Amino acid sequence: MWERTLQDLIRGLRANKKDESKFIAQAVDEIRQEIKSKDMEIKAAAILKLTYLHMLGYDMSWASFHVVEVMSAPRIHLKTIGYLAAAQSFQQDTDVLMLTTNLLKKDLGSKPDDVAVALNGLSHIVTPELARDLAPELIAMLNHSRPHIRKRSVLALYKAIIRYPDMLPQCMNRLRDKLDDSDDGVVAATVNVLCELVHRNPRDYLPLAPQLFHLLTTSSNNWMLIKIIKLFGTLTPYEPRLVKKLQPPITDLISTTSAISLLYECVRTCIIGGMLQGYSGNALARTCVTKLAGFLQDRDQNLKYIALLAMVKIVPTHPELVAEYQDMILSSVNDEDISIRMRALDLVSAMVSRHNLQAIIQHLLSHLVKSDSSALSSASQTLSQLSASPSPAAAKPAVSPSQSPAYRLTLAQRILALGSQDVYDNVTDFEWYISVLVDLAYVARVNIGAEIREQLVDIVGRVRGARRYAVQYMVKLLTDDSFLLNASEDGGCPEVLWAAAWICGEHCSELAEPQKLLSYLLQQRVTALPSDVAAVYLQAAMKVFGSWAAELAERWDDDDLPRVQGVVDDTVERLSSFVAHPDIEVQERAAEMLQLFTFIRADLSAYKPRPRSDFLHGESSTNGFGEPSPEPRFPKSLYLIKPLFSAYEMNAVALTAQASVPVPDGLDLDVWIVPWQEEATPPPASEGEVGEGRKAKKGKKKDVGKQKRSKGKARADIGDGDVVDEDRARGSSSPATVETAEERAERERRRLERLERLRDDPYYLIDDRPSSTPVSMHAADVDSIPVVKLDDLPPLSQAVAPTPRLPSLRSSPAPPAQTFVIDKTGEMPEGAVSQPPPPRSGSGTRSPSLLGNGNGAATTTAGVSGTPGVATPPPSRFTPYDLDADEPRPGTPQPIKVTRAKKKGSGGGKKEKKRTAKSDSTTAQAAAP
Repeated sequence: MWERTLQDLIRGLRANKKDESKFIAQAVDEIRQEIKSKDMEIKAAAILKLTYLHMLGYDMSWASFHVVEVMSAPRIHLKTIGYLAAAQSFQQDTDVLMLTTNLLKKDLGSKPDDVAVALNGLSHIVTPELARDLAPELIAMLNHSRPHIRKRSVLALYKAIIRYPDMLPQCMNRLRDKLDDSDDGVVAATVNVLCELVHRNPRDYLPLAPQLFHLLTTSSNNWMLIKIIKLFGTLTPYEPRLVKKLQPPITDLISTTSAISLLYECVRTCIIGGMLQGYSGNALARTCVTKLAGFLQDRDQNLKYIALLAMVKIVPTHPELVAEYQDMILSSVNDEDISIRMRALDLVSAMVSRHNLQAIIQHLLSHLVKSDSSALSSASQTLSQLSASPSPAAAKPAVSPSQSPAYRLTLAQRILALGSQDVYDNVTDFEWYISVLVDLAYVARVNIGAEIREQLVDIVGRVRGARRYAVQYMVKLLTDDSFLLNASEDGGCPEVLWAAAWICGEHCSELAEPQKLLSYLLQQRVTALPSDVAAVYLQAAMKVFGSWAAELAERWDDDDLPRVQGVVDDTVERLSSFVAHPDIEVQERAAEMLQLFTFIRADLSAYKPRPRSDFLHGESSTNGFGEPSPEPRFPKSLYLIKPLFSAYEMNAVALTAQASVPVPDGLDLDVWIVPWQEEATPPPASEGEVGEGRKAKKGKKKDVGKQKRSKGKARADIGDGDVVDEDRARGSSSPATVETAEERAERERRRLERLERLRDDPYYLIDDRPSSTPVSMHAADVDSIPVVKLDDLPPLSQAVAPTPRLPSLRSSPAPPAQTFVIDKTGEMPEGAVSQPPPPRSGSGTRSPSLLGNGNGAATTTAGVSGTPGVATPPPSRFTPYDLDADEPRPGTPQPIKVTRAKKKGSGGGKKEKKRTAKSDSTTAQAAAP
């Protein structure tokens, strides 16, 4: 019989590509016949072909036993095939692995060739059971006479330790001896194994430090030196004395070695091992930064990458050394390699400070500006480029890497994170930063508007000195028609218009000419903006008009009446387009504004100017009795809107404000607000009453009429029913409200009828559990609770005191250079109890904003403290709230154990009584002082 070899199988696969599955099925059938042969050569050849098919994705688990047979072949070339097949196909759950224990023991004690093959195969198929049973043989192989056997034994021992860690103490001494082996390959293999094992428990490997240090100073093998330095980088945090010992040899390696991988590993070990501290550490840090700076100028992109990666780790401890190469680092931000650009951004973010923030942000912002070279060239320029270039590929314009939308988004987010770091701690000029935020909205061309909006609102709220400039800048933004037209496009940042409208409306007292802004806030193109932005536009328009009208009323002149009427008529006309807006929020706001302005227009039309002789020094005239007239000299509707928005100032809220609200005196949060009472168990109904109940269920309309008549009769019989019902609802126990037997029967009948009606209501849950307490005589009846009338409430205040205004732009010159005060903590409630500040996850900690959505891009809450120009002290400075030792402390009530009640008639009443008693005792403990 002629058998196919592995070469024949491969040729057949290449020749039958169109019908490969059929050829493989035929080949597998032949292998199944060959593998049953008693000739070990034929069996091994079949296993070899089956191993090749397994590499192509075909299953060979059915031949596991035959693989073990080939592994036990006496000839080395057949044994090698068996171990190869086992390494390729055996898994941890292969059932025939238990048959290989004695086979492996025999091969490990055989000839060196068999030992080498067995060690190689064992490292692939080892299981916890095999590692446990073969541990003595593997440890003994470490003292083999041949170096390559010792090296294979060290590597196989590592695989066994991974599967069976309990054998590590047995072989630790032998591994330590292998560090002094005469063969360099064995030493290198041992160092590799120790470098992998040290991460499990570094303290156990500290005794190896002397031998490792000797190898560090004497070895010339760069790859082994890399592993040794990695070992020391793991050990130094657990033994600080190693730092001083390792600084001289590592400094020498950094200064002399030409191997880039070894140099980087030395720098990395210096960073993670804490070797850059102290006087000698500063010198070592300067050496490291100098070497890394040389990599930044290299043409090899890999060297640039590892240099930036290492500098990111050095800059937290030695920022001044990295800052010397700031220009070189910033030049990497626009590199063609995206990985280098991202690492450069990380490094720039780490090295930012108050002194270089403006330069760094301006440089990053310049990468977002669309350069002239990226614009479309003319036809003549394109033809000239094609004629001058030797190939068409060279004529293609270079695409700047900063034009990638994903990278532009990352760059814009990084600019926002740098500015808001530590609550704008690095920002010294907020007028400059506000202009940066607006410029970013123009040039970003990505969806970054929400983050810019958060920071604009946050800064205007926190920094009082920047409000006037911010309002002035927001007016320019609102009056820019090009930004409004592009806002609906992708990356148009319409959320910035949200912030601009909100700032101008909230701080409209800073506007020079508020009435001119109304036409921009209510223009027709606003309806094309997102609904939330359009809603804020309407709200801002109402605030601006209210502030302007109130200011006009303070210095009222009858000549201003036509101007006010013209503004109101124009506003009413513009609101008509918003009333039909598809969004319900915008539609509701527009409808409310339309009604308010319609009322104002009617009031202005009814206003009749009085002669100036009726007023003296701007005061109201007097009536015939010498008393001042209640009618003002201006239209009263001008003060209609401003009090709606100027009652309170928008201040910041501290992060711990809610938790710091003191508990009022007399309030115990651990006791019941309303004492819990069990529902009374109804008395057993007689057969006649049951029949009446069934009849009532059939004819509901008749029962409803009867019920109404019975209610009327009951109220008529009581006489002074209102007093009785009111006292009964309050739970009063005065003798004047004693209930008679007829009243009690009537009330019980009405309650049963109501429960019977509610049983058919699918939306009402009824508790069918029997109650253990009888019906209280003074239990409240729902039907008899009177309706409370609200006629005696005090009238609303009609006079609103004018609020103090900040000076406007038109009455004061431009503000000089000043020192901005940032409110970093926020406003706390009166009598607040000190609370520990929440942990901060990083420099750019997110926190709630004035918007209330908590989506600030590394920002904090907007607003300012109540005192202008004075920063609110942090919560940690407050005196702690301590209770006196003699003051009683309320105890925490014990949990109420609720058990599932059984059905009626199954003994559930006793369990209900137990649960009730336990809960009553718990309530009594909680109420006790």
